Amino acid sequence: MLRQQDVGHRVVVRRIVGVRNDRALYSDALGELVDLTETHLTIATSSGPLSVPLTEVHRAKRVPASRRPTAADVVALELAANEAWPAPDQDRLGDWLLRSAQGWTGRGNSALPVGDPDRPLDAAIDAVRDWYAARGQPAMVNVPLPLAAPVGVALDERGWGARALTLVRTTALPNLLAAAPPRGDLPEPRLESAPSAGWLAVTAGRKGGLPAAAHHLLTAVDRVCFAHLHEDGELVATARGTITGGGRWLGIGLLEVVPAARRRGLAAHTIGALARWAAASGATDAFLQVEERNTPAVTLYGRLGFTTHHTYLTRVAP
Repeated sequence: MLRQQDVGHRVVVRRIVGVRNDRALYSDALGELVDLTETHLTIATSSGPLSVPLTEVHRAKRVPASRRPTAADVVALELAANEAWPAPDQDRLGDWLLRSAQGWTGRGNSALPVGDPDRPLDAAIDAVRDWYAARGQPAMVNVPLPLAAPVGVALDERGWGARALTLVRTTALPNLLAAAPPRGDLPEPRLESAPSAGWLAVTAGRKGGLPAAAHHLLTAVDRVCFAHLHEDGELVATARGTITGGGRWLGIGLLEVVPAARRRGLAAHTIGALARWAAASGATDAFLQVEERNTPAVTLYGRLGFTTHHTYLTRVAP
């Protein structure tokens, strides 16, 4: 049977659809698991979402992705994501990127091993450790999978640890616009070119402070906006949107809804505002990054049409 950690992955479900001559009739459904509750599971199939009561599930399991993105697709998206989260201190090791941002966030303080490091792999890993040691930081490497699997194997042999698996999820922007249309019963989020003090306070509370490097990461993008959703004068939802990758990609991040305002659709409403902004600017697709174990967020994004493009592991030196 499926578990919460299967949310966000491709699954096959054999369900009971009837009985004939005292024998059960079955039908198989294939798609991405987007929700799993105590009573139902929901999968996004090629013909739309399908909700199945667990009492009708005969068998279910995770299966491999139907089509892996090409190496070029993964590299292009990883570089677009790097543009959207620009560490103030960056260097190159051949094609690899080295990034430092005063320790604020894993993405801003890790090497990105895409392309050729211009030296043997073992020497490249040594150079990564030296670069971070010179900055007084632990060495970390974001390993896109399966693209950089050989890097992961080499790090395993050296005893590097791993943080939670992160899903890089994408959707076509027209699909996102259809899934998150404007709502007349809610105020429209205000989109600003710079974060307000309130927006920064929400993000600092979530991320444990905001060093100077954080302000660079947040704002040093040519096309960036900060969503502020107010109700009765109170800031109840925030998010950040960027357009990178030659104008193709809307990057969505730092989505937050205050606890008292959750479960009312404010997150989807805020994402919809970012999608309309990006579409008006010519973007065609959207991406986000979410930890696999963050089931509520993975479920929300699945309902909005996001599917897993690839994954990555943040590896940490021993």
